[in-house]
Amino acid sequence: MKPQLIVVGGLVVVVALTLTSFLGVFEDKVDFNTQIKPLLNKNCIACHGGVKKASNFSLLFKHEALAPAKSGKHAIVPGDADASEFIRRLTLTDPDERMPLDAPPLKPEEIELLRKWIDQGAEWGDHWAYQPVEKPEVPQIGTFWSRLGIVENDELNWAKNEVDHFILDKLKAESLKPSPEADRATLIRRVSLDLTGLPPTEKEVADFVADQSPDAYEKVVNRLLASPAYGERWTGMWLDLARYADTKGYERDPGRNIWRYRDWLIKAFNQDKPFDQFTIEQLAGDLLPNPTDDQLIATGFHRNTMTNDEGGTQDEEFRVAAVMDRVNTTWDVWQGTTFSCVQCHSHPYDPFVNEEYYKYLAFFNNSRDEDVTTETPTLRFYKKEDSVKVQELYGWLKNRLKHPKQVQDWMHFVRITEPKINSHDFDEYVNASLLDAKFFGVQDGGSGRIKNVNLTGKNRLIMQWGTKAKNAVLTVHQDSLNGPVLLASPVPSGRDTTMIFALPPVSGRHNLYLSLKSPETPKDWVQIKWVSFQAALPDQPAHELGEMDRKLAELLNARPESTPIMYEGTGDLARKTHVFERGNWLVKGKEVKPDVPKSLPPMAQDLPKNRLGLAKWMVSREHPLTARVAVNRFWEQLFGTGIVETVEDVGTQGIPPTHRELLDWLAVEFMETDGWHVKKLLKRMVMSATYRQRSQASPELLAKDPFNKLLARGPRVRLAAEQVRDQALAVVGLLSRKQFGPSVMPVQPDGIWQSPYSGESWKLSEGEDRYRRALYTYWKRTAPYPSMITFDSPSREFCQLRRLRTNTPLQALVTLNDPVYVEAAQRLAETMKGRGKTPEQQIQSGFRLVMLRDLAPKKLAVLTKLYRNTETYYQQHPDEAKKLLACTDATPQLAALTVTANTMLNLDEVITKE
Repeated sequence: MKPQLIVVGGLVVVVALTLTSFLGVFEDKVDFNTQIKPLLNKNCIACHGGVKKASNFSLLFKHEALAPAKSGKHAIVPGDADASEFIRRLTLTDPDERMPLDAPPLKPEEIELLRKWIDQGAEWGDHWAYQPVEKPEVPQIGTFWSRLGIVENDELNWAKNEVDHFILDKLKAESLKPSPEADRATLIRRVSLDLTGLPPTEKEVADFVADQSPDAYEKVVNRLLASPAYGERWTGMWLDLARYADTKGYERDPGRNIWRYRDWLIKAFNQDKPFDQFTIEQLAGDLLPNPTDDQLIATGFHRNTMTNDEGGTQDEEFRVAAVMDRVNTTWDVWQGTTFSCVQCHSHPYDPFVNEEYYKYLAFFNNSRDEDVTTETPTLRFYKKEDSVKVQELYGWLKNRLKHPKQVQDWMHFVRITEPKINSHDFDEYVNASLLDAKFFGVQDGGSGRIKNVNLTGKNRLIMQWGTKAKNAVLTVHQDSLNGPVLLASPVPSGRDTTMIFALPPVSGRHNLYLSLKSPETPKDWVQIKWVSFQAALPDQPAHELGEMDRKLAELLNARPESTPIMYEGTGDLARKTHVFERGNWLVKGKEVKPDVPKSLPPMAQDLPKNRLGLAKWMVSREHPLTARVAVNRFWEQLFGTGIVETVEDVGTQGIPPTHRELLDWLAVEFMETDGWHVKKLLKRMVMSATYRQRSQASPELLAKDPFNKLLARGPRVRLAAEQVRDQALAVVGLLSRKQFGPSVMPVQPDGIWQSPYSGESWKLSEGEDRYRRALYTYWKRTAPYPSMITFDSPSREFCQLRRLRTNTPLQALVTLNDPVYVEAAQRLAETMKGRGKTPEQQIQSGFRLVMLRDLAPKKLAVLTKLYRNTETYYQQHPDEAKKLLACTDATPQLAALTVTANTMLNLDEVITKE
């Protein structure tokens, strides 16, 4: 029996071992992204990542982690933790050997998790945001019988669309239930502020409350989406992303005429331009076939970069800074990833290497703007007789040129003045200088060079120049100062005269030398701003100017309004792109060509390697980031917090999404079902029961979910800076609904602007311009509108992805003392006076006008007491009442009512979306 028992025992052992091995296949798989990556980022990457690679070992990329370290050993041996130096060093006791160095050791359970991961094969994994966007299944809610409609179910009765299924699924897992729908007055105020940035009128509230039809709320949503105010509200959000301002920034911060870009945004949102086209036109509208004016204006998105007009600065340095800002902003806005640090070194946490930054920068490096004070290239808007001349030239060219592209090129030159060579590129100065570090200047006997000009087929020189000198003559020589004379011309008196000159036929590339003779006033400068070499207009004489040459010169000398745009340099104006060593633009490394990071899907073969191809790649269905980032941003605008709270960073260092499946489902719906239409996306969100919930929270719910991450209640968020001001003006009937046009200067305290260079001052707008919506307010980067800054608006020197809300005493001081709010309170007091006989009735009517509901009895008592006390004060100090109301017939009662109204406009519930 013993041998048999042994055999049986042996069989038992064999079976047990086999079963153990079999069950091991089903043991929990360690997830790299959620379990391992956070450990590595927290404890290892600082020394073994993109910035530092101690011992030539990095844990940033799989191929680096599995390669031999400096010692020759493999730190990680997939499938064998015991043979991995990585695990051994984590478990040592010698502080000079144990990792992490000079830091507390990892916990035993953390080391065990890493050991388990290696034994399972050390599989790497892409962060969720870099994985393809796949549409998840919508979670089922209710019971089997309720889904068949046989029995009632609370979940099915509550849910309005698929968004709610995802929210309920998470709430059930946390043993929570959603909140009931907000009352109608609160709901219409919430959705009106969210979709248009403005509160509803009393009539709109009354109509909604009275409408008992099943689609009453949907009708409200549709009306708001169709409102002209809709485009203004969402433009306000986008202006932060576009770092829009009416000035150029830096020390001098002079004005910039770019309001047409802001107006383009309003129209684009109101027209519900699909987000993919919205993206393409802003990033590359100038590269579209035969672009329209609107598509060129749209490229102002990347002309909102700062330029430095201060004397002594180097244009190329700040041109490069602007290009880098465009790269960083593009990633911030559309990709939601911190790409900017890659300009100096490989990303310490995300899968981007240093060289990829400059390959991406190469897409933007050929733009024609060069930090010149004239802001070129700009799109010129000819008016009246000049506009007629433009149309005459267009018709004349169309009848004489065979190819539409030739006509387009000439019209672009008339409207954009490109291609041209800016004079800061001249070299070999003799008795010459960059005047104020901006444009080429030369004195008597001086000279300069324009290098490597292709003159084949180009027998016209177009030049913008001028001088105060008398009888100065400029000569253009070929190849040397003693070479053949191509042109000798008197310099026009005055500034910025554009002239066209006929050149003799010359082929090939040549250096051209400019020399000046100005013996009468030898110390006076001749300034040249730019030159352009062109073929003559058709049917014009070869060796002298013809009639159409002169008409072209007239147009080029006009001074029409203009707006900065992007325009691509090609041919000789195209630039080479190099890696900047450690991010220093002066230290150029290897040359690189335009390309996208390898951790993301490659560009399709048929896409051009320019900004247009890049923009189309960004909005392709395969791209994992663009739709997710857009959906997350719009969600954050409605709910106060994004599904990924760190809207600015969905990468590995960002806060993980609270509802990842919902984010992916919305992203796919946005691309495929909605066709990238933002209005459809927003409607889906605001129609959900999740959005419509009451914002009140029980103590239990606050304890379990204080920040409402699970969305068991509606959003309660303080209004944005612009909305606080617009609401105050709207509820008292002061707000102007005028749209578009140059920025305005409403009331602001004296002494805000200090402009020592130009002496510019804040010139108060007149009439209704004083009461226009906040997004039309003139924005000076070094001195932004003060009440906006106090309520967390950015200065817009750089892209601002998320306004971090603060709550400071300064905000109350603004709403209580700023002239805008005092005037609003005066108007509200006048209205209240006519709406009731007693102070209680007047105060109640005022609150109803502002908040669309009755004031609670306790708050009414407090405000009434404030009124009584203030009335007594002004009865004793009548001059103070006159000063407050700025009129001689002011009464203590109206002054007291104004103070009460001012306090009412400052209430927390008034400046909050509930």
